[in-house]
Amino acid sequence: MELRHLRCFLAVAEELHFARAAERLHIEQSPLSRTIKELEEDLGELLFVRTSRSTRLTRAGKLFLEHVPRVFTALEQARDSVKAAANGFHGQLRIALSDGVTPSRLPTLLALCRQEEPEVEIRLFEVPLSQQLRGLQDDLYDVGFAQSDEVGEGIMVAAVWTDPIMVAVPARHPLLTHKRIPLEEVLRYPLVLCDPQACEGHARQIDRLLRRVEQEPMIAERVASCDLMMALVSAGFALGLAGATHISTSRESGVVARPLSGRSPMLTTYLLHREAETSEVLARFVERVHAIEPSDAPRPVRPPEPDPEEETEP
Repeated sequence: MELRHLRCFLAVAEELHFARAAERLHIEQSPLSRTIKELEEDLGELLFVRTSRSTRLTRAGKLFLEHVPRVFTALEQARDSVKAAANGFHGQLRIALSDGVTPSRLPTLLALCRQEEPEVEIRLFEVPLSQQLRGLQDDLYDVGFAQSDEVGEGIMVAAVWTDPIMVAVPARHPLLTHKRIPLEEVLRYPLVLCDPQACEGHARQIDRLLRRVEQEPMIAERVASCDLMMALVSAGFALGLAGATHISTSRESGVVARPLSGRSPMLTTYLLHREAETSEVLARFVERVHAIEPSDAPRPVRPPEPDPEEETEP
């Protein structure tokens, strides 16, 4: 098995069309078909079912597809490590980001890393949570941030940052008469929320909040990022639910942040890494993560204190 076999397999698996895959690889279709046949003979399994009308992956092909992209990721990281060494770096830290990290904290953290260990190259990978978990297990990433503590075996998880969940309200919306908005009032209007496929941990935490009341939410749209959520809120499309810092740092001027009534629910960000013994570089990074929370992490939006008359949750 050679890398050319894997490149050809990946192209056909993603295109599910031999002619388009051949065009993408800049080769003729017949050598592509031969390469796939060689790979299947080497594995002893059919990877594709091909008819005159369609091409689809077999069960074996789907399982193989879960592993092949990681081979190319590992090769790319090996090349980058060599380049980093040539440029004077003496170490590397590979950080996976999922669900969107609180905007104010990441720049603070990266600046601190650059100040204290400029010889360590920082590489960032923005990936879905499921990919981060696989990457941590396969040693493709050293550490990660996510908004989920459901990480499975072999991975250490620690809550590191919290942010109040607030309502993103379009300017001149009727709900702005409330200083603190009851969740039941929020659910009278359409919501734009983060898509669980793109922001799994974030979506889980918001879903737990919505399940506090029996009222069924009206989901107008699910989006891949908080930035797109803020754009739709600014346009008056719907209300949004997000961390206070995400709302306050939004570039959309037509969005107003309002806290929920009662005790403010919090959005939690977790730090993830393998349970195996950590390197000194990773250990120092973890110390910095915890160090910036008490004093250095800015909080541009603070929900007001609950009114004495308001009912708060126990």
